[in-house]
Amino acid sequence: MQVQPAASTAPQPGADAPKPHVGNLFHPKNGVATSYWDGLEGHLSVEAGITGNPWTRSGRNFGQYYNDRANTITMNQIMGSLSHPVTDVGGGYGIGFVLEAMYGSDARYDPTIGMGERAISGLYQWAPTQVHLDAHLPWIFRHGIDVQIGQMYGLMGAEGTPALARPFYTFNYASDYIVPFQTVGIVATLHLTKHMDWILGIDAGNSTTFGASGNNNKPKGYFGFAFNHLLDGKLDIHAVGRFGPEGNNGRPVTSPDGWSSSGIGPAANHLMQYNGDIMATYHLNSKLSVTVDGTYLHDNATRDDVYGVTSYLAWDIKPWLTLNMRGEVFRDNTGGTVSEYASTTSYTRSLSNRPYSYYAAPPTTYGELTVGASYRPEFVNKHLGLGKFTIRPEVRLDKSLNGTRPFNQAGTQQNPIVTNGTNNMLWFNCDAVWAF
Repeated sequence: MQVQPAASTAPQPGADAPKPHVGNLFHPKNGVATSYWDGLEGHLSVEAGITGNPWTRSGRNFGQYYNDRANTITMNQIMGSLSHPVTDVGGGYGIGFVLEAMYGSDARYDPTIGMGERAISGLYQWAPTQVHLDAHLPWIFRHGIDVQIGQMYGLMGAEGTPALARPFYTFNYASDYIVPFQTVGIVATLHLTKHMDWILGIDAGNSTTFGASGNNNKPKGYFGFAFNHLLDGKLDIHAVGRFGPEGNNGRPVTSPDGWSSSGIGPAANHLMQYNGDIMATYHLNSKLSVTVDGTYLHDNATRDDVYGVTSYLAWDIKPWLTLNMRGEVFRDNTGGTVSEYASTTSYTRSLSNRPYSYYAAPPTTYGELTVGASYRPEFVNKHLGLGKFTIRPEVRLDKSLNGTRPFNQAGTQQNPIVTNGTNNMLWFNCDAVWAF
């Protein structure tokens, strides 16, 4: 699977801190020694798209966060970053950083509580997405240790938040409902060998910070391993677990119209949530790769088990054309995890223990098949002075595999569990991305 993160933030696993290089913001004269700040980089991407679902009676695509609005052209994200890759500063040490923020409809589901999440309440919002300091430390192991401190994306799953950090416009269920979106804390990658990394992390929780902006007063953390470039560089594997209380320890609050908040009181401080993610990517050749990603969540607070397997096929047919396929089976044992947030602030309100409107499904096994392409038109890109333009059409079928009917119908406050919708959802989607 081809992914293109917004900015390069650290050396490749097993590599030492690289020497200074020239970024894209400054252009030193020939013959002049490159300084640290010559490596400063700026990046910008813009994504807009539409999801076509002619059969919906709710105006929504059930089981989706970012792509929930049906039959509506949406400006999903304008994402800008200022960064510096980890670069040698002497003695084997390296320093880098990333500052990144996003504006658009996607920001509704990518907030960090306590970091300006209430500044805008409409369909288009803003969110800081990365604010972290990166360091390479030549300690203990031959290839040292890489450390990130600050706000960063979650480490699990196969599909990233930036538009080109995933192969499709729409997300799989696991990326919306299992993996953490944003964390504030510290992550260390210990390079045990050339091909093996040990990953450790501690943070405040999914999409929360500390103190009054935290969900409870207990830390959360990562533990896992990554195996890189095995079998002559064809195979990459990572296995990462995450654990800690994720419930909100505030008292439950009810709004005048009957909606409740997610607070469960002091019990949230010890009711654990466990996440697991195992992903393997095998490159059959230089143009064809297969990825399999298995994810799991158990939440003691909701008494729910959620798990699924997603497979991907990426085929680089031409330098300007990639064919992508995705298949997923995903189980929500109680129906307590897969839900649709009804308002533009419902997700943020749920994180901060304020009453929020939503609707959900009974216990359901979801199946999903998506076929799409990434088309980078040469006749357009050769005339662009900066960046590249990508178009990604896709056809997607979602289906309940156990007979429930959660799609294409909304719930109500009196009855938020949808049982009178359809058992499948066929939709046609396309986005366009310009990025440099």
